[in-house]
Amino acid sequence: MNFIDKLERKLGKYAIKGLIRYFLVLYIIGAIIGLINSDIYYTYMALDIEKVLHGQVWRLFSFLIEPYGFTNFGAGTIIINALFFFFSCNVIMLFGTSLEEIWGSFKFNLYFFGGWLLSIIAAVIIYIFVGGGVYDSGFQYIYWAMFFAFATYYPDVQFAIMGIIPLKVKWLAYIDGAFLIYSIGKNIYYAVYGFRLGFSVTAIQYLSVAVAIAVSMLNFFIFFILYKKSSRMTFKQKKRKREYVKKTSQATNTTRHRCAICGRTEKDNPDLEFRFCSKCNGNFEYCSDHLFSHTHK
Repeated sequence: MNFIDKLERKLGKYAIKGLIRYFLVLYIIGAIIGLINSDIYYTYMALDIEKVLHGQVWRLFSFLIEPYGFTNFGAGTIIINALFFFFSCNVIMLFGTSLEEIWGSFKFNLYFFGGWLLSIIAAVIIYIFVGGGVYDSGFQYIYWAMFFAFATYYPDVQFAIMGIIPLKVKWLAYIDGAFLIYSIGKNIYYAVYGFRLGFSVTAIQYLSVAVAIAVSMLNFFIFFILYKKSSRMTFKQKKRKREYVKKTSQATNTTRHRCAICGRTEKDNPDLEFRFCSKCNGNFEYCSDHLFSHTHK
C-alpha cells in the first residue's frame, strides 16, 4: 500500500469535506481587508518569520487571507476588481469541487495543507539565507496550481475567453505554465538587481513571489505523483477485474456492465462508459457519472 493510502486509512476520518468552501471564506475576507486598507494585512497578518519568532504566531495562519487583486483605487477600479473577484471565486469553486470528487476529501485536504506547510518552509528558508522580510505571496499561487490539476483530468473542457473565444483547458494550461515560468525568472532578476543596489526589503519581496510560484508548482507535482502512484490498481485488483469480466462475458442474456449506483447498463446507453473502482472492497462497477462521486464500499 502506498504511503498516501496508509495516511488515508489512519487519518481519513478527520478530513474536512468541502474544504474549498472554507478557503473561499478566507479569500473573501482577504478581499474585504484589501478593499478597506491592504496595509492592515501586510502590517499585522502577513507571513514574517522574524515576527513569528518574536511571538506573533498567528501569522502562520493569517497569511492565507492575503487581499490579492482587490484594492480600493477608485469606483471604476472597484467595479472591475469585483467582477474579476466574482469570476475567480467561481473558478476556484469549480476546480476545488471537481478535484475533491476525483481525489476524495482526504487527498484534497492533503494537497491544500501540504501547500500551506511548504509555504511556511519556503519563508523560513528565505529568512535563514537572506534575512527578515515579509513572505509576499499569501496563498493565491496554490489556488492557481489547482488549474493544472483540473487541466490534467479535464483537458478538453472549454472556457470562453472574453466570453467569445472557445479554448480548451489544456491549451490554457500551457499558456499559464509559460507565464508562470516567465514570472519566476522576472522576479528572480528583479530580486538580484535589488540586492545589488542595496534595496534588500524590495528584493526579498520579489524573491518571495518567485519562490511562492515555485512552491505552488512543487506542491502540485509532488502531490500529483503521489496520487498517481496511490491510484494504481494492484495485481490482485487487476486479477479480480479480469475474472469478473470473464464471468460476465460468458453469461447469456445478461449485460456486461451495470452501475452500482444508478443501475444503468450498456443497453440503456451504448455510449456510456463504465469503470471499476479500485478503492471499493468488491467488484463494484460505476458509470462515468458516478465513478468519482460515489461513496466507497
